[in-house]
Amino acid sequence: MSDRASSVRPASAVGIGVGLSGLTGLAIWVMIARNFGALADILGFPGLPERASGPNAALLGIIACGAPMILWSLLIEKVHRRPSTGIDWSLKRPLADVVDISIVKITGFWATWGLIAAVYAVGRFWWSTRFADYPFSMQLFEIALVPLIVLSVPYIVWLDRHLIEPKDGAWHFGAWIAGRDGWDREMIHHHLRAWAVKGFFLAFMLAIVPSGFSTVVNFDLSEIARNPVWIASALITTMFLVDVQLATVGYLLTMRPLDSHIRTANPYLAGWVAALICYPPFTLMNGGGPLDYQVGTASWSSWFAGYPALLAIWGALLVVLTGVYAYATVAIGLRFSNLTHRGILTHGPYKWTRHPAYLAKNAYWWAATLPFIVTSGSLTDALRNSALMALVSAVYYWRARTEEKHLLADPVYQAYYDWSEENAVWRRFLRKFSGGRLGQRTRPTAEIVPAE
Repeated sequence: MSDRASSVRPASAVGIGVGLSGLTGLAIWVMIARNFGALADILGFPGLPERASGPNAALLGIIACGAPMILWSLLIEKVHRRPSTGIDWSLKRPLADVVDISIVKITGFWATWGLIAAVYAVGRFWWSTRFADYPFSMQLFEIALVPLIVLSVPYIVWLDRHLIEPKDGAWHFGAWIAGRDGWDREMIHHHLRAWAVKGFFLAFMLAIVPSGFSTVVNFDLSEIARNPVWIASALITTMFLVDVQLATVGYLLTMRPLDSHIRTANPYLAGWVAALICYPPFTLMNGGGPLDYQVGTASWSSWFAGYPALLAIWGALLVVLTGVYAYATVAIGLRFSNLTHRGILTHGPYKWTRHPAYLAKNAYWWAATLPFIVTSGSLTDALRNSALMALVSAVYYWRARTEEKHLLADPVYQAYYDWSEENAVWRRFLRKFSGGRLGQRTRPTAEIVPAE
């Protein structure tokens, strides 16, 4: 690695304008939803609810967030012209040349969706509200199934006419099902891993969208004057809404014309275990779980009650940490997804550290929970909570390392890794804090995984 190479930050796969346009669209819709009845009266539609805060309004928030990101990506960044899409728009194969490939691919896609539907049907937690409003997600999938099946046919045929290599993972899966020759086992595995990610996490994201949206739309702003702590809590809730809405758009729009398709899904079992234990129904951090670090704890506002200066300082700290977390999601734009490679990000908070969301999220949990202080006054409980919180942070460190192992198969991430080790703010801070004893780490290696 040359000094010149490590001093130049690789270009990011997405510009900050994508996420900011989505954030703007979401903000406009939230303002409309908060004043829905009054605006309806002005437009000549009296009698409508004062606020649009139901599940359907939350779904419109996804559209309000996603549409500007699509337009920015296509019109400003022109992502559809990038070689990384695998599309050559000048290539216009005759329909007769692609129809056979498309039929096999359609077979692969429909079989994949059938597998996901079967998993949903068997898994009881997807039909209960124990962890989130999963029945709402299932209802949406049932509504979307027929349109998805119908629209998939012209979309796949149209795209196959322009793809440089139309025989992707879906085609290999379809060829295996149809008994065709030429399918590749690893391509099938990659295809199924990619759709397992989308099927698992999209259901969760859709299940939690309505509650956060409703909370923000129904904020009582008069609390600002009566309860200063409310300001911090409202800002934190709003930034979590930003994270959820943009992340949901990311899971929905895994499309080649947007250059937001899944290049590879994490092939390492450790990566899947590290990620899944942070999400229901596998989560270990929930109340009563093995890593529940909140037994006998109280909120930060309870501990600092009666100390206005401390309340303001601590509330501001939590807002900043949540802001960094939300900023990381905004920076990702259309490409948010666990366990996948959808383009390497190097801008925004990713200039500071390779894992800004994980750092901010864990720092927030420590500061908001204060696990080393317990209502029982028991030193044992305090030590136990602190140890469990440390294990939770260790899980996220594990996640970060498994994600790096996956992404390091991409030369762009290798260059970004080298640059960040030398130049990123977090690594420079650690070196200074350690008095220079913390040197630059040797970049690990990773095997190449075929892309879809």
